[in-house]
Amino acid sequence: MRLYWKVVLINGAVLVAATLVLVFGPVSVSRQPAASEAAVLLPGLAVMLLANALLLRSSFRPVEKVVAEYDAMLERLEDERAASNAKALAAQEQERHRIAQELHDEVGQQLTVVLLGLKRIEQQLPPDLGEELATLRESVREGLDDVRRVARQLRPGVLEDLGLASALASLASDFAAQSPAAVQRQVAPGLPPLSPESELVVYRVAQEALTNAARHSGATSVVLCLSRVGGSVVLEVTDDGRGFDPTIAGAGLRGMQERARLVGADLTISSTRGATVVRLAVPVAA
Repeated sequence: MRLYWKVVLINGAVLVAATLVLVFGPVSVSRQPAASEAAVLLPGLAVMLLANALLLRSSFRPVEKVVAEYDAMLERLEDERAASNAKALAAQEQERHRIAQELHDEVGQQLTVVLLGLKRIEQQLPPDLGEELATLRESVREGLDDVRRVARQLRPGVLEDLGLASALASLASDFAAQSPAAVQRQVAPGLPPLSPESELVVYRVAQEALTNAARHSGATSVVLCLSRVGGSVVLEVTDDGRGFDPTIAGAGLRGMQERARLVGADLTISSTRGATVVRLAVPVAA
């Protein structure tokens, strides 16, 4: 029997019982109820309400059990999803580290060898051929710089070595070198320490926000701010670009949201034409 009909029948049975008591019982109510009548009806009402509550309690007990099991299942699934996301992001960071190491140790070293070889050859060639070789050597040098830059982006060694403030400064410098937009960096002094996981989340969110500003916004000005607000360290990246619809989450936005959840941070993104703000609030451990 469906729960709806169980409730209807229980309430109907209680009301029928109350009606029978009034019809066949030695109880009557005058137009002006007397105190004696109230003394009879009020306990009767209390008994009726108690009976209704007890009957409904027995009917809802299976439902409460199912709801409790459902809530426990949802909580377990959420924990499993969070653990899975954490493993995926950890694997992603390990892969970034591996690729950065290979770029630095293999590609970077090979380009360095080529660069030195070209320099030696340039010294032995006639001046007219030396100019062409110098142009080629400069292209190799630019390629080597690009490899080093990509390696730094993949593995923020400065974050591990010098801390979050220096890593954000390096990130802002790289952004300024690659984008025509002016970047302003504001880091409040005396910020409380964060866990390595939280620092990495702040760095990656800032990196993604700056990358989006450089590639898609057409901004002329970007502000990167790190400060303390109440019990949180707050990162804000603001640009004056064309804006976008933050409800349409691409891979970059989903990645930021997943990272924020891993450390219990609050990520909000607001965007209109001329003002996009990415705000990440990371709670500080007590």
